[in-house]
Amino acid sequence: MNPQLNSSAPAADGGSGGSVVLAWLVVGLPLAWGVSQTFLKALALFK
Repeated sequence: MNPQLNSSAPAADGGSGGSVVLAWLVVGLPLAWGVSQTFLKALALFK
């Protein structure tokens, strides 16, 4: 198998760090908001 034909392999140059950070923000911010809202709603159950 020729490794040059494998398109799923990561780039040798390391890729763009900015796009990785942006991807984590796109996923992480809504996730953090959802977790915080769930936590606040759960706190109301214990009052």
